[in-house]
This record gives sequence, structure tokens and C-alpha cells, in this order.
Amino acid sequence: MELGVYNELRLDRFTSPGAYLVDEDGNDVLLPTKYIDPDFQIDDMVNVFLYKDSEGRIIATTLTPKVLVNQFAFLKIAEVNQYGAFAEWGVEKHLLIPYREQPKPLEEGKHYFIYMYIDEATERLVGTSRIGMYMETVKDELQADDEVDIMVWEFTDLGLKVLVNNRFQGLIFKNELHRRVRMGETLRGFVKTVRPDGKLDIVLERAGYDKIDTHAQKLLTMLENNGGFLDLTDKSDPEEIQYRTGWSKKVFKQVIGNLYKQRLISLHENGITLIEN
Repeated sequence: MELGVYNELRLDRFTSPGAYLVDEDGNDVLLPTKYIDPDFQIDDMVNVFLYKDSEGRIIATTLTPKVLVNQFAFLKIAEVNQYGAFAEWGVEKHLLIPYREQPKPLEEGKHYFIYMYIDEATERLVGTSRIGMYMETVKDELQADDEVDIMVWEFTDLGLKVLVNNRFQGLIFKNELHRRVRMGETLRGFVKTVRPDGKLDIVLERAGYDKIDTHAQKLLTMLENNGGFLDLTDKSDPEEIQYRTGWSKKVFKQVIGNLYKQRLISLHENGITLIEN
């Protein structure tokens, strides 16, 4: 059995506290009654997440954690006490981030990037906000133009630091960021360059989309200056579109399609509405 990840276990027996699940070696773990599906039967294979409760016992849950062991997540701090900060992460027992793992004190109610690992001393899942030391450098895993999953990490003078594929550090330069983003937001991106130090330069669109990105920013600005609404649609007269935006109808449709896919606008019969983050 492995802590901090999903385990496929066989349902061995039902008891008053819940169901006991076993692995191939006969090790068992309790799945509390509140997580038992009414359709569960003996010998069913059940996919569960394993963690330790406040008494150090391994417990199974069917709840979905926001982070797995040796991964990063953007988590909200639910409580701060004498032991450290405790983050909400999708299971009942909050994740402890000890004070020694906080370069700067974490504050209740705020969100932070957290890396979860197994503490060798206690053999429990704990978190750390020292996330830079756990990011890997790219060797040959990625190359230019590869599509990647990114998470917004930190705003800097150079641009936007992002977490790439939950493993690597990347940067979107300020002059290549043509849309609004939020801390912790997950996006699709593309590798622009793999740098000699193993870090990545990232863009949000493949090469060739620069002009559309510029137009997209222009349309967002137009919406913001017009109270979040613009009475233009893909059925509007081409001359009106040209007069008000400076674009052909074809380009206009590409721009609104791009923004719609990014969930930055909603489309209606009478116009376009800006989606507020």
C-alpha cells in the first residue's frame, strides 16, 4: 500500500466501523462507513486514496484529493496554530505545513503553492511552501513546440512564473502574456525554448498566433472600456466589424472563437459579454 496516491484494493469484509480493503500481500486498511457505496460487494476492487489520520493510522477514502504525493497544488490555508499551517486539500484531515517548511509565515484564508511529500520522521503526508527546491530541470523530457499543462505560480518583473506538467519551472515573458490570468489558474501552454539551465520559456499559443493574441487583447480592452459588453457578433455586418475593430469578419470570428475557448467571453445573440474572474 502506498500513501498519498490511489490504490486499487479488494473489499475483504464489512464491519461496524466500515469496510476493510486488502492488497495482494494481505495488508488491510479501513474504509469508513461514510465512504462506502451501497452497491459495494465483497471482492469488489475499489480505487481509494490512502493517508494517515490524526492518530497515525492509515485510512482509505473515496474523496478526491487536490494533490498527490510528490506533486504541487494551490491550496487554501484553513487554520494556523502552534504546530504550523493547515491546508484544505480535499480530504477530511487538513494537510500540515510545519513552520520549518514556511520561508514566510502562511496566513489563514489565503492560498499558496504547496508541495506534498512523506515526512521521513513521522511517515505522514506533510506540505511545504519551499516549492522551488522540488522543481525538476528539463533534460530530454520536453522540446520546443511541445504542448504542456501549466499552472500560474508567481508574477515577477520579467513575467509570469509557471509550473509545467507539475514538475518543471517555466516563464512566460511579460511581452508575450496577452490575457489576464489568476494565481493557481491551470492553462494549456507550449514550450518556446528549453534553456541551458533546464528551465523553460513558455507561450500560451503556438508560433503563428501572435497576431490573433494581439487582437484578442484589443478586444478585451474594448469590452472593458464598454462596461463588459459589445454589441457585435459573428453575424454582424462585415463593414460594421471593420469600422469598429479594424478587422475583417474572418479575423473577428477567429478572435472571439479564441477568447471563447479560453472562457474569457460569453457569446449571445445580441453581442459579446466579458466574463469577470
